[in-house]
Amino acid sequence: MKDAILLREDVGPITRLTLNNPRALNALSEEMLAALRGAFEELAEDETIRVVVLAGAGKAFCAGHDLKEMQGARGANDGGQAYFEDLFSRCGGVMQMITALPQPVIAEVHAIATAAGCQLVASCDMAVAAEGAIFGVNGINLGLFCSTPAVALARNVPRKVAFEMAATGEFISATRAREVGLVNRVVPAEDLTAATMALAEVVAGKLPVAIRMGKKGFYDQVQQPLDGAYDSAGNVMACNMMHPDTDEGVQAFLEKRKPRWATD
Repeated sequence: MKDAILLREDVGPITRLTLNNPRALNALSEEMLAALRGAFEELAEDETIRVVVLAGAGKAFCAGHDLKEMQGARGANDGGQAYFEDLFSRCGGVMQMITALPQPVIAEVHAIATAAGCQLVASCDMAVAAEGAIFGVNGINLGLFCSTPAVALARNVPRKVAFEMAATGEFISATRAREVGLVNRVVPAEDLTAATMALAEVVAGKLPVAIRMGKKGFYDQVQQPLDGAYDSAGNVMACNMMHPDTDEGVQAFLEKRKPRWATD
């Protein structure tokens, strides 16, 4: 349905999810968060999909939480701190689902990604940005420090960069975002979708079981001390090596031929 708040398009082994509420600059409303959660739940069980691309329709990638909705809830009977704690918890849960998905998720960012929208970019495994795109966690300009967006942001960029962005509310350019590690690539706006899909196709062409195991192992090890990280990563690689398709891949390399993977 073209009028759905979140659109899904499958292009071979790649799923494109498009935030589709351009009038609200694709704000992460309660409805949008619920739609993302539902889509991620479906994708987690879909072994035919190898990569997910997350994009936005209209003039912005995502402008963060829906402030009108939040203000309306403040004045309602079910408003108050408990409501906001639940909202931010649900949002954080959706962000963590991205990391937990077996498929790599690539953000395709144009125009603006701010507050929880910047958090969404930071939560993705990779990001491609259009020249001219800007990124910020600018809630402080409204008197609200972007504490939850800073969780994902501080795990992407140097700590002092993340704090400066949160404390000043200033935006950074796509070029600066690439320099500090928030995005992987910056391309002309007219090439954004093609460049993102090209990256997705490269990843989709790899052995699926290796990507699934590797993604989980990657996030497991980055949360551990160095010795624990090596133990964890070593176990992942050992399991990966025992997979029949990996055996075929190594043998094909030694024999200088293309692997014949059972999962192709």
